[in-house]
Amino acid sequence: MQLVAPDILEEARLLSPLWSSAGLVVGFWLWSLGGRTHRFWLAMSVTLTAGLLGLTLGKDYGMQPLVAGLLLAVSAGALALSLVRILLFAAGGLAALGLIHTLAPAWDEPIAVFLVGGLAGVFLYRFWIITFSSLIGALVLIYSALALLDRLHMVDSVAWTQKNSPLLNWGCGSLIVLGVLVQFLGERRRQRQTEPAAEPEPAPVVLTPPSPPPPPAKPTPKGLWAWGEKWFHRRAG
Repeated sequence: MQLVAPDILEEARLLSPLWSSAGLVVGFWLWSLGGRTHRFWLAMSVTLTAGLLGLTLGKDYGMQPLVAGLLLAVSAGALALSLVRILLFAAGGLAALGLIHTLAPAWDEPIAVFLVGGLAGVFLYRFWIITFSSLIGALVLIYSALALLDRLHMVDSVAWTQKNSPLLNWGCGSLIVLGVLVQFLGERRRQRQTEPAAEPEPAPVVLTPPSPPPPPAKPTPKGLWAWGEKWFHRRAG
């Protein structure tokens, strides 16, 4: 199996250098940040696909193609995230059926395998989204880079692809794995930055015992007793 098909590359190298450069930017964005921005890409892809489907099939159901495309695009865009989970369940089930048919063709439990694969696809939603975005980003990067080099007359991309298809497969696979690691590490770093910083522990408060109150002052005598006491001290002196 060739991940980089020469017939697709034959059409891609006809693009202008501007479009090939834009493909490099979009591919790198998907490769490095596709998991974080997957809601935007999913909503846009589902909306565009539904709109094109409505434009194509609108006449068959007695509707104006523009009206059918617009209504179907708006409806699909509003339900994009929910539809993606259903599609992911179906894709996981079909992938599990294909894997079991390849590894153990004698095991005849298609319903159980489909359900288990679908549940695995839903529960590992984040992992599959990151892997799929890394796959699409890597393919767009490779196609755009080869098309741009061919457009600049630096290499015959179709002939080189046919001659080095195993090398391209290994390079594309390595780029996909690297993209998955980059997105997981970037997501973990972003989560650490958004977590609230731990508040420092308050310093222990040392309670000092209160000082004892001063002794009460001796009351000053008043009246005749005070006059007599003064006279006695004067006579004694």
